[in-house]
Amino acid sequence: MNKPSFDYIVIGGGSAGSTISGRLSENSNNSILLLEEGPRDKSIYIHIPVTYYKTAQGPLLKRYNYVRSAEQTPQHEATMVQAKVLGGGSSVNAMLYLRGNANDYADWEKAGAKGWGYEDVIKYFKKSEDNNTFHNNVHGVNGPLGVSDCSYKHNLSRVWLKACQEYGLPFNADFNSGEQQGCGFYQVTIRNGRRSSASKAYLSNKRDNLTVQTGCKVLRIIFEGKRAVGVEFIKNGKKETVYSKKEIIVSAGAFGSPHLLLLSGLGPKEDLKEHGIPVVKDLPNVGQNYQDHIEMSLIYKLKGAFSYDKYKKLQWQAVAGLQFLLFNAGPATSNIIETGAFWWSSQGKTLPDLQLFFLAGAGIEEGKDGVPGGNGCTISITQTRPESVGYIKLQSSDPYKQPLIVPNYITSPNDLKTLADGAKLVQDIMSQEAFKDYIEASHVPEKPLKTQEDFENFVRNEAYPGLHPCGTCRIGEDETTSVVDPKLKVHGVEGLRVADASVMPNVISGNLNAVTIMIGEKAADLILNG
Repeated sequence: MNKPSFDYIVIGGGSAGSTISGRLSENSNNSILLLEEGPRDKSIYIHIPVTYYKTAQGPLLKRYNYVRSAEQTPQHEATMVQAKVLGGGSSVNAMLYLRGNANDYADWEKAGAKGWGYEDVIKYFKKSEDNNTFHNNVHGVNGPLGVSDCSYKHNLSRVWLKACQEYGLPFNADFNSGEQQGCGFYQVTIRNGRRSSASKAYLSNKRDNLTVQTGCKVLRIIFEGKRAVGVEFIKNGKKETVYSKKEIIVSAGAFGSPHLLLLSGLGPKEDLKEHGIPVVKDLPNVGQNYQDHIEMSLIYKLKGAFSYDKYKKLQWQAVAGLQFLLFNAGPATSNIIETGAFWWSSQGKTLPDLQLFFLAGAGIEEGKDGVPGGNGCTISITQTRPESVGYIKLQSSDPYKQPLIVPNYITSPNDLKTLADGAKLVQDIMSQEAFKDYIEASHVPEKPLKTQEDFENFVRNEAYPGLHPCGTCRIGEDETTSVVDPKLKVHGVEGLRVADASVMPNVISGNLNAVTIMIGEKAADLILNG
């Protein structure tokens, strides 16, 4: 019997995996199999921008437990989520398109990611992008990924920008120009009023040489000696094995990729032996270098129906629905997080170390309640480059048992101080003249914070994962401190690469989707052209 085989097997159909699969399939001589654990991206909530929050409690997300740090008050449930659907995070996220700061990539190179500096990666951002707002040497206009400003902008978002400028933040027309400081409108992965996910952008052509299988739980990578030759997975309750003629690319995310490598015998040898897993290659850094943004939110009660909260009422939902169905326009085309800012804390950093998100509504972020009376707005804060670093390791050799996740959130004193400064900054912005006719009172916190102790305790009580995990299979040249080389090949073995957010040496200054798609673009180029 012939063994089922493909030239390339891609494990994980998220932002990077969809990109890689689509690009590899452009050469009709290649045969590609894409294995995705979740379902196809058919939910209507995926494609209407405003309803992305509806996916937060459903089957399109996989929940992971994590170990809370000593700095976190045990107030929030210690869980975080990752997408489990074709398109990955690009199918369920808030659609923000952010490349980070140009200096982020200089730091990648210093960390051993040669060939990943800003001038090296900018061409892959441009290659992926079809930007309908900017036509210049920084942006692309012919790529598969739709990028735009939100066509519908809520008035309260404009009030926020006015307040930021009253405080002293300059207006920044393009956070993706390489310079981030200031306030402005976020660019989003929306095209013609609908979400432009990686799966829509890269997999819609349905080429004959690309096979996409969903509902596949990958158990392990099969090796012959030091060469990766196949993949064992479960589909419809049946164990199957498929073989690769050329390469296997792991794009299972910052949790899934290191977990799969460990289950397959790649990782710290003592940990592997403890769980009875034969050691293929001793790689001590698999699962190390876990980084993530940590987030917190301040919520304000409004004096009237000034926000998106009015659309919680059926009559307003009907109006918005008709606008969307008839014209692909109106509030249903908004991602709610239309505006934000990058600015400095008092910690003396060279680059902006705070990112702010303004939401013209309350109770939109997962786990956050609305305000009494139903009219509020939310400002979320993240630290762009946190210093706290965690790790992931095996708890069991059973592929269905989750790995141990220890993020070590806010264990660096600088992280705590920076986020406290972020809360101060938000309170100052919200007290500007522009908001005088809109803000009734602070809701979270119940009263304005005053002392440094107040601000730091607020961080401890309110901070939650930013859901931008990365770094757990980091790029580098030394196999004792990294997992993949600058060409994304796993150290010490053949026929195996990792390409997703896990390879980032450091978290970037902004949301990760655009960067993960860029990694997919560069990975495909490296695979095809060396």
